[in-house]
Amino acid sequence: MAGGSVSAPQRSKDFGNLEHGCEHYKRRCKIRAPCCNKIFPCRHCHNEAANSVSNPKDHHDLVRQDVKQVICSICNTEQEVAQVCCNCRVNMGEYFCNICKFYDDDTTKEQFHCNDCGICRVGGRDNYFHCQKCGSCYMVNLHDNHLCVENSMKTDCPICYEYLFDSVKSTRILNCGHTMHMDCFSQMTMQNQYRCPICCKAVLDMTAFWEVLDLDIDATSMPAEYQFEVSILCNDCNSKSIVQFHILGLKCRRCNSYNTRRIANQAIIRDTH
Repeated sequence: MAGGSVSAPQRSKDFGNLEHGCEHYKRRCKIRAPCCNKIFPCRHCHNEAANSVSNPKDHHDLVRQDVKQVICSICNTEQEVAQVCCNCRVNMGEYFCNICKFYDDDTTKEQFHCNDCGICRVGGRDNYFHCQKCGSCYMVNLHDNHLCVENSMKTDCPICYEYLFDSVKSTRILNCGHTMHMDCFSQMTMQNQYRCPICCKAVLDMTAFWEVLDLDIDATSMPAEYQFEVSILCNDCNSKSIVQFHILGLKCRRCNSYNTRRIANQAIIRDTH
């Protein structure tokens, strides 16, 4: 028998369901990592251990599809990847994907395998669609309702630098089409940071804030030596303008956004004669 285990009593397939696993998944098996031949509860446990060693040259991630052997947590039998243990006959995972070599007992996540992504997703197949240009699955309410950025998910989160495509954390698509973790987005906005870290476009509706800034600017006169015009570029609509300088903000003439930047160091002095 695989792994040299003694024959175990036959169990019902749901024996031990949700009673085993790690902080990442409830499952009734462990995996043998083919890259280092060590046993881990899941690939995330492997990656955390492998990438915390002192020598950076030893850092590596487990390729989920390469897993060949698993160890049943009920009878400790090592065997080839399969849903049902060859020895005690329990389901090693209520959800099982033979492509990803993925097991999970918590089916409330509504796991499904996306052939286009090449990995398993959570949230229910009927609730997601695969955007071919963005290269990832998005909620159906974003179908024809988001700005596509090619392979936008196949990059690191611009806040925490974790790879987004196969992250287990929830992600958010920004108005500009770039993506980041939902938690990172919340932390960013709590720090009053309203611009995308990648392209600097506003990630929130800033209309009300711009209206307040209009009032503040109208109420704040600039000294004579600061009454000149400057050239600006709008981060939101990408248009250039020549506007009156003000210390509180420089307003785009096209879209009325204050999310702008000066693009010339010298003040523009107009000839009044």
